[in-house]
Amino acid sequence: MKALVLSGGSGTRLRPLSHTMPKQLVPIANKPVLAYGLEAIRDAGITEVGLVVGERIEDIREMVGDGSRYGLEVTYIPQEAPLGLAHAVVIARDFLGDDDFLMYLGDNVVLDGIDELVRHFRENPSDAQVTVHPADPREGGLAVLDADGRVTAVEEKPKNPTSNLALMGIYVFTPSIHEAVRSIPPSARGELEITDAIGWLIDKGYDVQGRLYQGFWRDAGLIDSLLECNQAVLDLVGPRIAGKVDDDTEVIGRVVIEAGATVTRSRLVGPLVIGPEAIVDGSYLGPYTSVGEQCVIEDATVEYSIVMDRAVIRDVRGIHGSLIGRATTVRTAGPAKGGHRLVLGDNCQISLV
Repeated sequence: MKALVLSGGSGTRLRPLSHTMPKQLVPIANKPVLAYGLEAIRDAGITEVGLVVGERIEDIREMVGDGSRYGLEVTYIPQEAPLGLAHAVVIARDFLGDDDFLMYLGDNVVLDGIDELVRHFRENPSDAQVTVHPADPREGGLAVLDADGRVTAVEEKPKNPTSNLALMGIYVFTPSIHEAVRSIPPSARGELEITDAIGWLIDKGYDVQGRLYQGFWRDAGLIDSLLECNQAVLDLVGPRIAGKVDDDTEVIGRVVIEAGATVTRSRLVGPLVIGPEAIVDGSYLGPYTSVGEQCVIEDATVEYSIVMDRAVIRDVRGIHGSLIGRATTVRTAGPAKGGHRLVLGDNCQISLV
């Protein structure tokens, strides 16, 4: 079995962050979203991965390389534009050949792995298997299952859902899907929808099975979802202190301080991770915060936030539920007035008054 990982989307729901970085590279607990998917695929016993990429191919390639750091063999498949999930299957035909394959959306985060999903397909063969989760399906799609777990209908972004089973963006297909994606027309938004291809299989009498996933899952394409993922991952970490912490610093709970980081005169309340070579001085870092490498946080308070590499926060109180982009500087230009919720892209200079 091979894997097809889709990482070509433009990430419009994560702007301004996605103007300067692919949404799949936004860090969760200081590790890119895409890395969680690649590791899950490896742990499920799949090693050959086709990575569908768009205009940010070089950013993705810098992070993934040839895949060897994840125990994978990666083939890059350029997509000229985000023309739909089924279009990704069309352009990956040469890579996929006649093998069964897992299709995985690169902004998925599943913390319980996908090995059980893959194992179930291998032990209970069908023409296709879709993974569903009890959730609001209006942002993605829905599936309707009968009493035997067979999929009887799917719908893309339903306005009036007839099911509470959301499509997760994790599918397993046999080569029958190739005829389906060649047989469907573009949707009203001009894309080849994988839901239409699955619907074609159902209409033609193919066996399409649904598999319920009840572990932690989020589509990390939304800001609040990213923060929820960060919280869920941090709940699993630590404690570990490899950096320098002075005697005037209080450390409470599960806190990770990576090698090269320095913390002075501060209060740290976990779960929390501070990346390599970061500097924290005279600050409070609260629960569910991840601080990237080479960040500088001085005389500030931050909690329930993601602070990306090389960001600088000085003299700012009350940052909560925020995403601070790479190499961004946030400071006050006067007395602080209440709390702040910020969503900032890379290389910003923000003065709060």
